[in-house]
Amino acid sequence: MALETATLAGGCFWCLEAVYDQVKGVKDVVSGYTGGHVANPTYERVCSGKTGHAEAVQITFDPEQISYRELLEIFFSIHDPTTLNRQGADVGTQYRSAIFYHSEEQRQIAEQLVRELTEQKVFRDPIVTEIVPATTFYPAEDYHQEYFVRNPYQPYCQFVVAPKVAKFQKLFAHRAASARDDVAQE
Repeated sequence: MALETATLAGGCFWCLEAVYDQVKGVKDVVSGYTGGHVANPTYERVCSGKTGHAEAVQITFDPEQISYRELLEIFFSIHDPTTLNRQGADVGTQYRSAIFYHSEEQRQIAEQLVRELTEQKVFRDPIVTEIVPATTFYPAEDYHQEYFVRNPYQPYCQFVVAPKVAKFQKLFAHRAASARDDVAQE
């Protein structure tokens, strides 16, 4: 099985990680930072908005179980790709919407999907998601990994992350991995 990588930024990485952790065919999700100009950034430096990094997730997936396009369809359904440098109350370039492609094929798929969503007028406002080449990805500090799983009752998780997970489960129930799927994959 040849695994592939997708790198996506759509606001707080806790939200994206919590959703993609539940997607059938996704083998690993790592929260981190990418797209900036400072080596080995820390959360505090990224939050300053001065490193150029976006909070992002790097997803390792099996393309025989889920396609890159399907990962992007989920991505566009769980965040607002029409707000520049913000998602809800999270404001700053580190919260921008971006697709960091790893191949020419990924770039083409991303651009085609944005064209289709635009033509279909899925969003009232124009999509501002950047589609840019993947650069160095820096995993975030350990306390950010699996944050939603470890902190489900934290207020941000209850009011921001949980609704995105619920939306994914409703819209993409056929793509949600069950506990039995996880055991079967091990």
